[in-house]
Amino acid sequence: MKIEHTHAIITGATGGIGQRFAQHLVENGASVLLVARDTQALIVLKQQLVNQSDINEEQVNFFSCDLIDSEQRARLITYIEKMSTPVNTLINAAGDNQFSFLEDIPERKIEQIIKLNTLTPILLSKALLPHLEKQPQAQIVNIGSTFGSIGYPGFSSYCASKYALRGFSEALGRELSQTNIKVKYLSPRATNTQLNTDNIVAMNKELNVAMDSPDDVAQQLLHLLSSDKSELAIGLPEKIFSKLNQVMPSLVSKAIIKQLPTIRRYAGLV
Repeated sequence: MKIEHTHAIITGATGGIGQRFAQHLVENGASVLLVARDTQALIVLKQQLVNQSDINEEQVNFFSCDLIDSEQRARLITYIEKMSTPVNTLINAAGDNQFSFLEDIPERKIEQIIKLNTLTPILLSKALLPHLEKQPQAQIVNIGSTFGSIGYPGFSSYCASKYALRGFSEALGRELSQTNIKVKYLSPRATNTQLNTDNIVAMNKELNVAMDSPDDVAQQLLHLLSSDKSELAIGLPEKIFSKLNQVMPSLVSKAIIKQLPTIRRYAGLV
C-alpha cells in the first residue's frame, strides 16, 4: 500500500515511537487517527504535527481512550465507523514494560503488561476486521520487539507479551491470507523511548547493546507498510541472534547467562 493512501489508527500515539510514527506518516501524505489516554497530550501532538509538518489539519484526528477498558474500546470502534475517511490501517503501538525480575513485579503490573501489549491488539484487531474487510486494501501492523524472539532476564512479562503478539500476528496473517487484509509484524530492537528507563540505557551501554532512535524505527515502519513483507526485524546482530535462538537456544542461553551479574545489578538486585 502506498503511504499516501494510508489512513491509519496509531495506538499509543503520544509515546516516543507513536509520535514519530505519526510524524513520518503525515509528512508522507498519510492521514492518522491518534489514540492514547491523555486528551491534553493528544491535543498538543495534533497541533505539533499540523504546525511542524505543514499539512492539512484534516489529516490528523485523535480519540482519547484507555484501550484496556472494553467500553472505551467499543466507543473507539463506533467513532472509527463514523469517520468520513475510512481507516484502512491499524498500527498497534501501545505498550508497557517494567525492568525487574519476576519476583519483584507486582501482579497488577504483570496483568497490565499482558493486557496492553497482547490482549488489546488482539481484541482491537478482531473488532476492526469487519471495517477493514470493506476497504480495497487494509493492513494490521503489530509492533513487537526483539524480545518477542529472545527471552531475556529482567523482561519476563514483556517477553511473554511480545512472543504472544508475534504468534498472533503469524496466525492471523495466515487466517487472512486470502482476503484484502495483510497482517505485519515490526520487531524493533532497543529504542530510546521512555519505556527504556535510565537503568536500562546504562545497562545497554555497558553491554554494548545498540539503541535506535524512534525516527529510525519510524522509517522502518514506512518501509514495512509499503512493502509485501509480513515481518521486519531491525538490527543485524539482533536478527542473527533471534534466528540462532530458534535453532540453538542453548548457545544463546550461555551468552546471556554471562551477562546475568550485570543485568541483576541494573535491575537493583545486588
